[in-house]
Amino acid sequence: MKQSITYFFLFFLAPLNFVFGADASGSSNGVSPYAYEIGKIFNLPITNSILTTWVISLGFIIAIRLMVGKPSLVPNKAQSVFETLIEGLKGIIEPIMGKQAFSQAFPLLLAFFVFILIHNWSGLLPGVGVFGFEDASGNFNYWFRPATSDLNTAIGLSIIGMIFWAYLVLKVSGMKFFLWELFGNKADKSETPAPIYLLLTPIFICVGFIEIISIAIRPVSLSFRLYGNIFGGENLLSSMTALAPLAPVPFYFLEALVGVVQAFIFTLLIAIYIGLVTNHGEEH
Repeated sequence: MKQSITYFFLFFLAPLNFVFGADASGSSNGVSPYAYEIGKIFNLPITNSILTTWVISLGFIIAIRLMVGKPSLVPNKAQSVFETLIEGLKGIIEPIMGKQAFSQAFPLLLAFFVFILIHNWSGLLPGVGVFGFEDASGNFNYWFRPATSDLNTAIGLSIIGMIFWAYLVLKVSGMKFFLWELFGNKADKSETPAPIYLLLTPIFICVGFIEIISIAIRPVSLSFRLYGNIFGGENLLSSMTALAPLAPVPFYFLEALVGVVQAFIFTLLIAIYIGLVTNHGEEH
C-alpha cells in the first residue's frame, strides 16, 4: 500500500504540474526570492505565501477533523497514525529537554513540526507555483507558493521559537541560574586550586558574552536554514520542469524527504536550545 501511494505521487501527481504549466511564464530563470503581493485586506498587503498559509492550514485542519473525528480510547487508523507521530517526537525530544520543560513546550514544538512539514510539502501539490497573473510589468506572479519559501514566514517562526525559549528558560530555571549558566565559573571549586579557579573566572565571563552573541544569531540561522532549503528546492523543481515533463519526478521524492528533515531539524534545534538550560541535574 505504501509503495502504491509513493508511485502514485511520483508518477501521477508530479507531472500534473507540467500539465497545468508548472512554469507558466515559460522561463527557467528560477523563482522569485520574495513573495508577490496579490491584494489587500483593510489596506494590509496579502502575498501569495500568506494566501497559501491560510488555504493549506485550513485544509489540513478540516482533513484531520474528518479523518480522526472525535478521539477515542480505541483509535481508528488515522488517529493511530497521529498518535504514533506524537509518541515518536516525544521519545526524541523529552530526554533532550527534561520532563519539566517538555510538558510545557511540547504542544508548541509539535505545532512547529506539523506546520512546517505541511507547508514544506505544499510546494509539491499540483497547482502551487503554477497559476497566477501578469503584473503591469509583464512579469508572471503565482497565486500560491509554499509559505516556508518566504523568508518572512521563516523569520516569524524563528522569532516565536526564541521568545518561547526565553520565557520557558526563565520560568523553569530562573534568572539566577540562567546568568550563572552564561557567566558562572563551571570549574569544581573543591577540586580546583584557588589561583586557577580565580584565573578561570574572567575566561568564563568572556565565554558568556560569546554565548550571548550566539543566542542573538539563532533566529537568523534558524530562519535562513529553513528558507534556503525550501526556496532552493522550489527553484530546483522549476528548473527541472522547464527541461522536460518528467525531469522533476525524482526530485519530488527528494523534496518530500527534505521537507520532513527541515521540519524536524527546526523543531529539534528549539528543543536543544531549551534543554541546554533546563535539563541540568535531571535523571534521564
